[in-house]
Amino acid sequence: MSNVITSPDQALYQREGAYIPRIAAVHDMCGYGKCSLGVAIPVLSAAGCDVCPVPTSLFSSHTAFPGWYMHDTTDMLPDYLAAWKNIGVGIDAVYSGFLGAPEQVDRIRDLYAMYPDALRVVDPVMADHGKVYPTYTPELCAAMAELAEGADILTPNLTEAAIILGEPIGDAWAGEDIADDEARRMVDALLAKGTKTAVLKGIQRGDGRIRNFVGTEGGAFFEVDNELLPYMLHGTGDLYCSCLLAAVMAGRTLEESVRFACDFVHDAMLVSAEQPQFRERGVSFETMLGRVADLLK
Repeated sequence: MSNVITSPDQALYQREGAYIPRIAAVHDMCGYGKCSLGVAIPVLSAAGCDVCPVPTSLFSSHTAFPGWYMHDTTDMLPDYLAAWKNIGVGIDAVYSGFLGAPEQVDRIRDLYAMYPDALRVVDPVMADHGKVYPTYTPELCAAMAELAEGADILTPNLTEAAIILGEPIGDAWAGEDIADDEARRMVDALLAKGTKTAVLKGIQRGDGRIRNFVGTEGGAFFEVDNELLPYMLHGTGDLYCSCLLAAVMAGRTLEESVRFACDFVHDAMLVSAEQPQFRERGVSFETMLGRVADLLK
C-alpha cells in the first residue's frame, strides 16, 4: 500500500480514469462447486479488473463432496510465471487463496519480487471452525502463516488467525465465538507480525449477528456486522475476499469495502437458498454481479 491507513475512510487503491487494473489470482480451480477461481474471476471482472489466474491445483469439485479429485500444479508454476515475465505482463495486485503445496508460497514470493509495487492480498484458506482442511499438512500451514506476515490485506477466520499466530486450535474455536477484547488482541497480533490490514471475519456470539473486526498498521480499528443466517455454504470465504478486493480496486474506502463484502455475501446466501441442493452446491452470486459493477459508478 502506498499510504499507512489510519482511518476506515481511507482507500487502499487509487483507481485512475479508464485504466483497468490487472490482478494475479493465485487460487485453485474447482470444476463443480462455487469457490476459488470460479468466484474470483467473475467477481473481480465485474469490478472492471483484468483477472490473470495462477492455478495452484485443479479439483473435480470442492472437498465437501465425496470422491473429489485433485491435481497439484506446483511443478508447472515456475515455467508458467517465467513466461509471464518474458512477455512483460504487468500486475497491480497479487491475490492468493487456497494453496496445494508449501512450495507454492515461494511462487507467490516470486510474484512479489516481479511486481514489488503490487497490492498483496492473502486469504489464508486452510481451516475453519477449529479444523484444518484435509489437504493441508503442517508444513503447508506453516508456509501459509509465513505468507500472511507480508500481506497488505489479510482475511483470516478465527481458526486461520490462530494458526498464523501459532496458537492452539480445536473444539474451542468450533463456534467461532470470542469477546471484543480477544478479537482486538488477535488483530493486533496479526499486525505485529507484519500484516498491514487484518480483517478477522466470521465471529459469532449466538445473538444472530456475524462480526468482522478490522485493524490497520496505522492504528485504525473498527467492526462491521451483519445478520447471521441459519446455514453455512461452501465458497462464502472466497466470495467475501473477492468482493472486498473488488471494492478496494474500485477505489472504495476500507470500511466501504468491508461493508460491501459483508452485505454481498449475506445477500448471496439468500439467493443461494432458492437454488436446488444449495447446501452442497455452494454459494450462488451470478444474478448479483451487477452490484459489483456498480462499484465503479
